[in-house]
Amino acid sequence: MRTLKLILAYDGSTFHGWQVQPGKPTIQGALASAIESLTGEKLLPQGSGRTDAGVHALAQVATFQTASSIPTANFRVVLNDRLPPAIRVLTVDEMHEGFHARHSARAKCYHYRIWRGDVVPPFLARYVTHHPYPLNEVAMQQAAALVAGEHDFTSFAAVDPDRALRLAEATGDDKHTTNIRTISESRFERHGEELLYIVRGNGFLHHMVRNLVGTFLLAGKGSLVPAEVLAILEARDRRAAGPTAPAEGLYLVEVEY
Repeated sequence: MRTLKLILAYDGSTFHGWQVQPGKPTIQGALASAIESLTGEKLLPQGSGRTDAGVHALAQVATFQTASSIPTANFRVVLNDRLPPAIRVLTVDEMHEGFHARHSARAKCYHYRIWRGDVVPPFLARYVTHHPYPLNEVAMQQAAALVAGEHDFTSFAAVDPDRALRLAEATGDDKHTTNIRTISESRFERHGEELLYIVRGNGFLHHMVRNLVGTFLLAGKGSLVPAEVLAILEARDRRAAGPTAPAEGLYLVEVEY
């Protein structure tokens, strides 16, 4: 059996996230169908993480094992021919036995795009979150810096107490049984009318980035002072943090191994 690693880019607007779901279009489901049509194998490619409905990826990583002898370059060409246009395979590489898209990952980087102008260009509307209202971007930068380092991010995780245990049982990956993560980069950049949040860490909880952004927006609106982010972390209570920011502004941009 060969282990193949794919790097994928996709527009998540019309998909119900990564994970396969009966009767719903998903990235994992579309990729599995394309692979089966090529090799005849029924398998479920594993991603580096499960992006939610509406979330995009510039470099999602997926792995699967195959008995096929098809060259990797041909895999890429044929898969792109059979996948929906919103999903593209950028590269296909053969990896050593034991390499796994999620278990082998050491860090991930996400971007969140906020459009600050009065009018969103129509070709960007599905790919940014529109917030034309006044924001103190300095306060947002200060708040973002406070989550860097190792913390328990329970306050910024979706309320699903059994999810981590289910993931650990299904994957044998014990790191998912704790909500402690290490964030190495958390900052905002301004690019014209766009405010970009950049976050890099060794792992992320369900909805964690979107909940962080929702909280930083409260700091920008003056609803909380940046220093309160530390108290929110200490609370370990989802109710202490801000609302979940919309999905369309979020991108998985890099997975490190």
